[in-house]
Amino acid sequence: MKSLSGKLGLVIALALIFAALSIAKPNFLTVGNLVNLLRQISMNGILAVGVTYVLLTGGVDLSLGSLVALTGVIAACFAHPGEYPLIVPVLMAIFAGAGCGLLSGFVITRGRVAPFIVTLGMMTAARGLTLVISGGKPVSNLSREFTAMGSGDLFGIPLPSVIFAAVALASHVFLRNIQLGRYIYAVGGNENAARASGVHVERVKVFAYTVCAALAGLAGVVLASRITTGQPNAGIGYELDAIAAVVIGGTSLNGGVGGVGGTILGALLMGVINNGLDLLNVSSYYQQIVKGLIIVGSVWLDRRQEK
Repeated sequence: MKSLSGKLGLVIALALIFAALSIAKPNFLTVGNLVNLLRQISMNGILAVGVTYVLLTGGVDLSLGSLVALTGVIAACFAHPGEYPLIVPVLMAIFAGAGCGLLSGFVITRGRVAPFIVTLGMMTAARGLTLVISGGKPVSNLSREFTAMGSGDLFGIPLPSVIFAAVALASHVFLRNIQLGRYIYAVGGNENAARASGVHVERVKVFAYTVCAALAGLAGVVLASRITTGQPNAGIGYELDAIAAVVIGGTSLNGGVGGVGGTILGALLMGVINNGLDLLNVSSYYQQIVKGLIIVGSVWLDRRQEK
C-alpha cells in the first residue's frame, strides 16, 4: 500500500506540473515539444533503469556519466560510413560498458571496497580513457544508420523512447518474475539472510553492476547518435539525474525496495521539470540549484519513509 500510495503521489505531481506548465507556456503541449520531451526523458530513463539494479542491492554507481562518454566515443569510432554494420558499434559500446561494470563489481565484492569509492575511481578512469581514445576531440563523420537511432521515429514515436520502453519492460519482467531478479531484492533486503538461504551474494552484486554499466553503454550509443558525434565531455552529471529519478520513484538507498515502475515515473518527473525550466527560460545556474534540492529532498523523503 505504501508503494502504491507513493506512485499515486508521483502521478498526481506529474499531472499538476503538466497543468501548471500548459497554463504558463501554451507551447508546452505542442507535438514538437512533447516529442522533444520524450527524447530527453529516454536518455535519463535508460540510465535510471540500470541504476535501479544497483540501488536494489544497496549499492551505488557514480561512474555512469563517464561511461556514457566512453561508450559513446567507442561507438562513434566504429560508426563511420561504410566501415561496419550498425550492430558493431552498438555491441562494442554495450560490451565496453559491461566490462567496466564487471570490473567495478569484482573490486567491490572481492576487494571489499565501498561502492562509492570504487565507482568514483571508475568515473575518473573512464573519463581519462575517453580522452585518450578520442584525443580530447569529438569523433564525427558518423553513418546515417547510426545517427537515425537518436533522431529517427517509429510510427511517430522517437526511437530513443522505443529503446527506453523496451529496456524498462524487459527489466520489470526480469526483476519481478525471474529468479535472479528476485535474488537482487533478497540481497538488498537482507544480505546475511540471502546468503544463509543459499544465494551467491557476490555474483548477484557483480551482475547488478554489469547490467547497470551495460545500459550506460546503450545510453552512450543513443546520445552519440542523437548529437551525431562521440563527445569526450558528454555525460557530466548524468549519474546524479539517474539516481535522483530512481530514488524519487520509491527505490530505497538501502536496497530491497522499489522497482522499474517507480523509476519510470521518477524519470518522467525529472524530464518534465527540466523541460519546463527550459521553456520558462530559467537560467542553467538556477536549474542546477533546483536539481540539487530535488536530490536532497528525495533522499530526505527516503529516510523519512524508512523510519
